[in-house]
Amino acid sequence: MAQIEQSSGGKKKKGAQKKMSIHVDFTPMVDMNMLLITFFMLCTTMIKSQTLSIALPTNEKLQQEELQKAKESEAITLILDTSYDDKGGIKENTVYYYTGKPEAEFNGSQLVKSNIQVARFKGDDTEHGIRSILHKRNEAVLKKVEEQKDRWRNKEITEEQFQAEAKKIRNDEKLTRPVVIIKPLEGASWESLISALDEMQINQISRYQIGTLTDVDKAMVFETPEFKKAHSHEDK
Repeated sequence: MAQIEQSSGGKKKKGAQKKMSIHVDFTPMVDMNMLLITFFMLCTTMIKSQTLSIALPTNEKLQQEELQKAKESEAITLILDTSYDDKGGIKENTVYYYTGKPEAEFNGSQLVKSNIQVARFKGDDTEHGIRSILHKRNEAVLKKVEEQKDRWRNKEITEEQFQAEAKKIRNDEKLTRPVVIIKPLEGASWESLISALDEMQINQISRYQIGTLTDVDKAMVFETPEFKKAHSHEDK
């Protein structure tokens, strides 16, 4: 509380102004501030950090020996590449892919023929791009997962039951399922790698892993017209 004390000194001249000392006690105010701070801390929801969630391969990914045992018809290799503009910004992310084993014919050191093909990331477009290719190769799994999703939408099963059934379908050995190996080139951006991993989740592909490029992989990609055109300015 504030207190005003009037000084009572000795004799004073007639008409002299009286002197008063003011004393303010801040203790109650400090107590009130601490109570308010405690109240707001308990009642306020702290802001969660906004971080990017990246879909990485889980324990379901295959070991190299298991990949080698996979049927050739099930295997598909994605080679990721990124082209940049003159200012260093990302111009386009490209996917070079082949099914089964790499088939390359050389005339000396010159590549004559290969089974490499080119695709793009097309977002939600399931009719074009790499999503269409993966969608068709995992069509049996996607069809069964969609059936379970319809049951969940109709409230016949819970979300937990749907997730459990979807996991069983993804790992069902009786179904035709692709084995995907993702191989980024040296200049590939993180954006292209994240997009490729997202495609695994979108297309319900459980068997995939990030692999390393071979000399044959590089030779097939480097000789494609698309790669030469995308990187033509780098040679200047």
